[in-house]
Amino acid sequence: MILGLTIILILVLFLPFTVGIVEKNLEAFLFVMGILAAWVSHVLNGELITKALVDPIHITLAVLIAGLLFKWFQASIEKGILGMSRAIPSRLFIALVVIVLGLISSVITAIIAAIVLVVIVSVLRLQRQSEIRLVILACFSIGLGAALTPIGEPLSTIAVSKLNEDFFYLLELIGPDVIPAVTLFGILAAIIVNPARSEERLSASLEAESYPEILIRAFKVYLFVMGLTLLGAGFEPFIERYLLGLSPQILYWINMISAILDNATLAAAEISPQMSDTTLISILLGLLISGGMLIPGNIPNIIAAGKLNITSREWARFGVPVGLIAMVLYFIIILIFYV
Repeated sequence: MILGLTIILILVLFLPFTVGIVEKNLEAFLFVMGILAAWVSHVLNGELITKALVDPIHITLAVLIAGLLFKWFQASIEKGILGMSRAIPSRLFIALVVIVLGLISSVITAIIAAIVLVVIVSVLRLQRQSEIRLVILACFSIGLGAALTPIGEPLSTIAVSKLNEDFFYLLELIGPDVIPAVTLFGILAAIIVNPARSEERLSASLEAESYPEILIRAFKVYLFVMGLTLLGAGFEPFIERYLLGLSPQILYWINMISAILDNATLAAAEISPQMSDTTLISILLGLLISGGMLIPGNIPNIIAAGKLNITSREWARFGVPVGLIAMVLYFIIILIFYV
């Protein structure tokens, strides 16, 4: 079983970057890998299938409704965003987009924050490289900020539930680390994202999506989340055998696998009320930071990449170095202040 899961893990890590047909059909690929992982682990039963069918419904509806609203109110939305971007200095506006979306994602949820990001980026029509950088930095910020309350994302919901804590527990526990990180991602965006708009993209109007395109994107998100649910369940034996019981510092780095696995599943498997604050901080920060490195790592990544046609290679080319630098910096912080 472990050998089979190891092979699946290697395939999930490398095929999207090396095989063109896999990259273009990432949702279907992860769905198939999820089924295989669950089958190899002998957990592919009626309960899991029901969970895999139900879990993606809320995010799929959110993506579908947001797509329809954007189609119906596109002109007004564009006008409002353009007005704000012209009233505020360009680099300050970019920083505020990253910081504000990161902070309010804990209230409006990571899903809605990602949809708002897509709308803003679509309207700004930046040069391709700048657009990708802005999206990735904002998704790092949203993934971190959404964890500050139980309603922001599944990971925080599961963590608070397993620890039997109150609504503001995670804000108090990791807020002093997360809020500065969100701010730094905003400052970094202001520095490295070129605010100049693309002349080529300005010359063409932003075409409204057709209804079939909106429905297809929603279905792809559904398939993607279903695949992640199956992958997470399939890898639980792997996690229980090799990860649980390790030191917080080792878990911090091992949790980089949340770049391809659902971090909520990892949190559910790893977190315990008996753990010290230091251990919990190490686990949570490792999961949250690495979640921005690759597209499957977090729901905001999936939504933004799908809508803006960002490929796995484009994401990894920028997301992996940024994520590794952030992981190193926060590992040093953990060693200095928490160990």
